[in-house]
Amino acid sequence: MTANSLRAARRESILTFFAIFLALFSLHSTAPRSSGRNYSNVVIDAGHGGFDRGGVPGQRVPEKAMALDVAQRLANRLRRAGYRVIMTRNSDVFVTLGDRTRIANRYRDAVFICVHFNSATRAGANGIETYYYGNNSASLAASIHRHLVGGTSGENRGIRRRSYYVLRNTSIPAVLVECGFLTNPAETRLILESSYRQKLADRIADGVMGKPTPRNRPVVDGVTHVSPPIRELAGYNDFVRVEPERRSTRRSSSKKKSSTRKKSSTSATKKKKKTTDSDE
Repeated sequence: MTANSLRAARRESILTFFAIFLALFSLHSTAPRSSGRNYSNVVIDAGHGGFDRGGVPGQRVPEKAMALDVAQRLANRLRRAGYRVIMTRNSDVFVTLGDRTRIANRYRDAVFICVHFNSATRAGANGIETYYYGNNSASLAASIHRHLVGGTSGENRGIRRRSYYVLRNTSIPAVLVECGFLTNPAETRLILESSYRQKLADRIADGVMGKPTPRNRPVVDGVTHVSPPIRELAGYNDFVRVEPERRSTRRSSSKKKSSTRKKSSTSATKKKKKTTDSDE
């Protein structure tokens, strides 16, 4: 092979290498990119729906409507970012907890995001809570929680491990977010603003996409920190163990009750506990 032929062959090899490199770069840049996130599907679950308004009796603003609005805004944001979005409900219909988890479990390359709003008997309760169950969901929960807290003015109420039905029965990473208290007058006024609901959706999306998280306000006083299931920055732990806000119960002043009333009361207590543990 002559010197000219050798140089031509080298140039051709170099051009081929750069062509392959540019093709691979193009494919990589068009896929959703996010700090270690390698899923392409997001299942979004708007809490409640249909006859199930959510919240507590007498609550003026129905949780189901606010949850659906934020879920739809979140879906639009993620679609624009290149993700495939699956909604468990996209209108005011009731979907059972079993159906919600079955929809989520159809997908493997996916995460499950459940959108809710909180309620409490104490009107002053406010802020963001984020729930997960499996350790494979802890990192996603932390990312979403920190973006939500950083984008709102409410209290940082921590990341909590809880055995909610939709969290323990999904086979993919699953997170439930409580985006604020509809029983808090000031927070409710914010939630009723479309711009604020868009902000909530954008912050959840940032967490789903794994964008860098800001250093947030500390968790509220009165809670117990637990050892984080994921590697955390020094002094940066939002994982807590805390009892939920308890609803007031009416107790009879009579010391003597008939066996029928005792049986009814016990049954009601068990039913309420079951609902509390498996709701959402």
